[in-house]
Amino acid sequence: MATRRSVHPKLFTDLPHFFRRLSSSVPPFTSAAQQAYFALEFDSLNFSERRTTTQFYSIVNLNDTKKLFASVPTKKLIKSTATLALCSKSYMVTLGTHVMNSKLMENRISKGIVLGVIKHTFYDHFCGGENLKEADLTVKRLAKSGLKAMLDYGLEHAVDEASCDSNLEEFLRTIESAKTATSDSPISYIVVKITAICPPSLLERVSDLLRWEYKTKSLNLPWKLDCLPIFADSSPFYHTLTEPNPLTFEEERSLEKAYKRLIKICENSLEADIPLLIDAEDTSIQPAIDYFAYTAAIRYRRETGPLVFNTMQAYRIDAEERLEMARKAAEERGMILGIKLVRGAYMSSERRLAESLGAISPIHDTATETHKCFNKCAALMLQAVADGSGSVVMATHNVVSGLDWIGLDCSS
Repeated sequence: MATRRSVHPKLFTDLPHFFRRLSSSVPPFTSAAQQAYFALEFDSLNFSERRTTTQFYSIVNLNDTKKLFASVPTKKLIKSTATLALCSKSYMVTLGTHVMNSKLMENRISKGIVLGVIKHTFYDHFCGGENLKEADLTVKRLAKSGLKAMLDYGLEHAVDEASCDSNLEEFLRTIESAKTATSDSPISYIVVKITAICPPSLLERVSDLLRWEYKTKSLNLPWKLDCLPIFADSSPFYHTLTEPNPLTFEEERSLEKAYKRLIKICENSLEADIPLLIDAEDTSIQPAIDYFAYTAAIRYRRETGPLVFNTMQAYRIDAEERLEMARKAAEERGMILGIKLVRGAYMSSERRLAESLGAISPIHDTATETHKCFNKCAALMLQAVADGSGSVVMATHNVVSGLDWIGLDCSS
């Protein structure tokens, strides 16, 4: 899987976040400003056709780098290699943060130089275009190489109702762009961030109440809709140490508005026949995001496959247990469970928070444990795909995992 991201120009005002998160394999900008990126995937493994491993591997041979990168100019490959090498160096994060917080950014000339360097290196590598028109050209070019795109106009962390409404319109325009791109659209999914249509402060409140309800088994949440399981006994509960106050009237109205925004997105996505992927966040607000995703998934269940996919983070200790609980609950409802499987993006911050509260980290101690959890979750979902009860999007840059999924021996 390759990735391209398209970021709105105004994000250049918040570039320190870019350097702090380069090594996290997450979208590099975390401000309330707009961002968009394209996660590109091979669309060769069609389970409805039951292709054999040999047939699949003949289409996507990860060892045949000449064929894989035949459409990419040599100059761009060299530039990309150099950019990725720099991204892997921790000192680049430190240096980048220092530069972006220095007086260089106060001078118009030096600021222009710094931003110019970033635009022609990191930005060009990770971004598919500054607007939907440029992104559409990128998607069409990549489609010629057999790639489809997951289109994510990532409007993160809304601050109020007005920004939520504005972000909703951007999501709808994104869906419309994907819908009209071509008669045979190269866009396979639209990615949605709940933090763009519901203020994170409200997501924290909802998450607290959902956690407390699970812990006490007695709390009444009158606003709660039918939902798949969100927690397991191994889930982190240290975010909510005391009983939270009920949602106020204003908070319930805000929650209802946020849910209606998601429903509007789902309705447009259903009309365009393009499924949605709900992005994951950190554990402080993830329960509320799971709630939004699973309630929408139940509402928009389809015989042809899920419209709404939730994201499961394999670096979390409770991932496999939560996934199995959600799968069983979905099966009991007769619905196909849609899951996007990732490793995770908030490892350092999650560990720091847990340590500051004297709690056990919710993240696996080693990368090896995360890899094992990812592969177990992948196996679980692939079995669900095989028996018709699940659908999965596997997001990874790990070649070994990719080969494992198609049944190849990766031990040698």
